[in-house]
Amino acid sequence: MNPSSTEREPAAELSEEPELIVARYGELWLKGKNRRNFEQILARNVLRAVREISPARLQRAHGQLAIYPERRTREVSRRVQDIFGFTSVSPAWSSPKDFDAIARIARHVLGQAMRRYPLEPTVAFRVRTQRADKTFPVISTELDRRIADHVMPDFEERLHVDLNEPELTLSIHIRPENAYVYAERLKGAGGLPVGTLGNALCLLSGGIDSPVAAWLTMKRGCNVSFVSFHSEPYIGEGSKRKIKQLAHAVSHFQGPSRLYSVPFARCQEEIRDRCRPGYRTVLYRRMMQRIAQRIARRAKAGALITGDSLGQVASQTLENLTCIGAAVTIPVLRPLICFDKEETIALARRIGTFDLSIRPEPDCCTVFQPTKPVIRGSLAVCEEEETNLDVEALVDAAVAGVEIIRIRGARG
Repeated sequence: MNPSSTEREPAAELSEEPELIVARYGELWLKGKNRRNFEQILARNVLRAVREISPARLQRAHGQLAIYPERRTREVSRRVQDIFGFTSVSPAWSSPKDFDAIARIARHVLGQAMRRYPLEPTVAFRVRTQRADKTFPVISTELDRRIADHVMPDFEERLHVDLNEPELTLSIHIRPENAYVYAERLKGAGGLPVGTLGNALCLLSGGIDSPVAAWLTMKRGCNVSFVSFHSEPYIGEGSKRKIKQLAHAVSHFQGPSRLYSVPFARCQEEIRDRCRPGYRTVLYRRMMQRIAQRIARRAKAGALITGDSLGQVASQTLENLTCIGAAVTIPVLRPLICFDKEETIALARRIGTFDLSIRPEPDCCTVFQPTKPVIRGSLAVCEEEETNLDVEALVDAAVAGVEIIRIRGARG
């Protein structure tokens, strides 16, 4: 147990690549008796997400998951950051529960970490030990001090101890099975594991909002499928390609998905020819909701998702949202309802959909767009206008023409 026994042992013998990833749970702690089921789904999501990078084995522990990839640990770590259910992720090295072994690995990990500070003349530093195994003979504060005494001489000109606001924390976690040593705590995606709260269907447009709404719903544990509407021959193939790319980008956060592509031009032609011009957009969206509800029931989805934000455009006033929502009986989730545009854009940039969303491709709702759309629509007027349509026949025809596209969900 003498720190000097490992003082000159060369840290370079250890691998440059971390051995494992320590991924910490977030809201799973609130799930009580259901937590085991949530953990099992989370473990499945991890294995599915990382399999194209490396096979991995998992070890569940109290409040966290240890992930042991066969290779490319840092790349796997970045992938795990995007998996809902984890608050933070640390690439780590494991060690026997022995001071000499821990000290040797700590020197190595600190050496790796200092490469992140090539220009700083001094770095505020501390050691922090968590002693989950209370049988370990050295208490946390004493181990902190002894490890610091052991590792700091390698960087004595550049490290200074700061217990309150360290730039670099060398962490040691003493567990019943072994010890983990790491110096990074990367932010996780948070939320709940996808698949723990059922299925939902997102009405995916080519804009900024709906992909973010899908992502937020995934974060709350829902598995999300997508439905989009195209208006051939009025809108070309570019719009359909863009929708597929957006579905692919968002599905990175949950894995393989389905996109239901619906022919919508006939519905629009009928509404154009038989209904008031000012109500066209609201009536389009009522028809979209009906079609989406039919698809959702077949797909065993319990809710629809839209990117509506209150007051953002004419169809998103309280009155018009009431008219649109009244067309269906299924719940409609609107995660962005009180977001302003800048908040939505910030999230779109974060999840990697913004640049796709702003590519100039026309949306199907622009087809036959009225010059003066109604701002405060009346449900009674909507229902009266729809007496001029064979609503059920139009929904049947649209659903019969659906193309199902499988979305792989891996980011490439």
